[in-house]
Amino acid sequence: MWSHREFRFDQFRRQMFERGDLKYVILEQLKDKPAHGYELIKALEERFGGFYAPSPGAVYPTLQMLEDMGYVSSLQQDGRKVYSITDAGRSFMNERQPQVDEVFNRLKERWGAEWGPQAQRLMHDLRNDLRELGRSVASEARTRWPDPERQRRIRDVISRAKAEIQSILSEERAKV
Repeated sequence: MWSHREFRFDQFRRQMFERGDLKYVILEQLKDKPAHGYELIKALEERFGGFYAPSPGAVYPTLQMLEDMGYVSSLQQDGRKVYSITDAGRSFMNERQPQVDEVFNRLKERWGAEWGPQAQRLMHDLRNDLRELGRSVASEARTRWPDPERQRRIRDVISRAKAEIQSILSEERAKV
């Protein structure tokens, strides 16, 4: 049976793309508009519903490699390098369209066509709910800190919610 200890996000990240796939994803993203590295990281994180964001240690060397190959160009803008896809980069993407399609099809097969939008909604709602809960506790704590018994009850509720969510998530894995 699956447990939260078995699922590691670093394993998930390693499996998200095969070696060399990130260049296609970055070029695909730059086809829409120029961006600096941090914008690319945030756009990819959003595209994958918050479940994956490439590290700067993966994005910046890939951008440098793509620039060295002539597939992107960069300009300094407000102290940052802003990258744009070049005509050579567009040609490369057109020539490699089967590989590009395979990368995105693999992601769709793995997660389903609706995974991205559904994951984005779920993570957005989860972040908002947790932020609101944290604000409620902080607001109350500013006027009077909950006594030890109320603190224990709050921790118990959070533990039960966590266990119930993990149980729901493990249902699907048990079917496979």
